[in-house]
Amino acid sequence: MKILLIGGSGTISTSVSKEMIKQGHDLYVINRGSRNEDLPPETHFMVGDISQEAVIAKMIGGMTFDVVADFIAFETREVERDFRLFQGRTSQYVFISSASIYQKPLNNYLVTESTPRLNPYWQYSRNKIACEDALMIHYRQDRFPVTIVRPSHTYDNRSVPMAVHGNNGTYSVLKRMLNGKSVPIHGDGCSLWTFTHASDFARGFAGLLGNPQAIGEAVQITSDQSITWNMAYDIIADVLGVKCKPLYMTSEMLALQGKMMGYDFNGSLLGDKSHSAVFDNRKLKRLVPGFAATCRFENGVADTIRNVIEHPELQFADSDFEHFCDHLDKITDQMSNNII
Repeated sequence: MKILLIGGSGTISTSVSKEMIKQGHDLYVINRGSRNEDLPPETHFMVGDISQEAVIAKMIGGMTFDVVADFIAFETREVERDFRLFQGRTSQYVFISSASIYQKPLNNYLVTESTPRLNPYWQYSRNKIACEDALMIHYRQDRFPVTIVRPSHTYDNRSVPMAVHGNNGTYSVLKRMLNGKSVPIHGDGCSLWTFTHASDFARGFAGLLGNPQAIGEAVQITSDQSITWNMAYDIIADVLGVKCKPLYMTSEMLALQGKMMGYDFNGSLLGDKSHSAVFDNRKLKRLVPGFAATCRFENGVADTIRNVIEHPELQFADSDFEHFCDHLDKITDQMSNNII
């Protein structure tokens, strides 16, 4: 198939790009060209800013594609632009949404594609909901061949997935573990979470492409393995050869303290990670027979940690987050002293 990815070099889309080439597809990528070094050399690169609609329209000219997938559309104006650019030019348009759109708090622990979509904590999620709605209107009224894909917490070998971290990524959390310092964990760490390796996502994603039964559908792609946050942090610490020292604090308190120090955890924590997330992937498996997520967290995160440790360019210092964590330690000590 002739496939166009808009983006193509992010956490999810890099693995998708590699899977497309692996399966023998003719891959085109539109992006600004700043992070294409990890993409397969067989990729046809079309360097440009997708927000410059007239420029992109001229760039693609009379080209048509079997599939167009947009990994970097976050607002309705962006999917409306895609509709104008690709209506009549593709047999399938895939919008990458987010599992964070689902109702918070959940009425049922098991998340399906029919779980209500409502997230009062995170504008990002509400924007994704609006994009989905706009595209489904075009599907019903204009026969625009839409497929909506909802990933959850997906990671690759460039960053270790964590619950609470600073603006420079998660390496600072690893560094605190290695230095024997505490790391913040929301609540008591016992809520369930689902981590999905990008390679598993890519294989599930590939099975939806060119699949007529996926048109007009929303499909979540996640691992079937759900573990507690305590288990996740203990696994990470074990790979590092240290013992995890959790600093437990309610999500509300973390959000409050974060706001005082310039962090916004309302969306990523209160609107997402503070709630258990266990996904029912039967719809995906019905559409993609034989699919199974095979990369368990303990294996995938071990590979990620080794890669981050071996590549200094992936290690971003974060003195602000260090200061924030030390601040949380002091608060916890004060609260303990007051209780005593």
